[in-house]
This record gives sequence, structure tokens and C-alpha cells, in this order.
Amino acid sequence: MGATATATATEMQNHFGRYLALVKGGGEVIVTKNGKEVGRLIPRDATVSYLTDSLTGILKGDTNIDQAREERLRKKYEAAD
Repeated sequence: MGATATATATEMQNHFGRYLALVKGGGEVIVTKNGKEVGRLIPRDATVSYLTDSLTGILKGDTNIDQAREERLRKKYEAAD
């Protein structure tokens, strides 16, 4: 992965092209407002990895998605009867 930069919202607005080029090259930009992180600009290819990494620990290693979905739907519709 490329470099990570931090930019205030004003810097981002004034130098968007520079930050876009950084992201295009595989980097990441953390956007802040009043000293607090408000967002991140990351490459499109990294979004899937970012989302799946954020689920680590939520889903157990032996989770069967289809079985979990069926169980959830069964409970939902049994409660409606």
C-alpha cells in the first residue's frame, strides 16, 4: 500500500488534485475537521479489503452464511405466526 497523508478539510478542498493523485497511486488520505478524523479517501481496490478487515472478529471462522441466513429468517417468520 502507498503512503498515508492527513489533511484538514480546507487543505483537501484547496489541493484536491494532489490528494487524488496520492490515492490513485495506492495511498490513503485521512481528512480531519477541527482536529478530529471525519473521513478517509482510499483506493477503490482497497475498499473490499477494508470492509472485510473491519468484520474480523465479528464473524466466527466456522460461520456458514447460508445456514445463519436461514436460521435468522426462520426465527423472524416463526415470531410472526
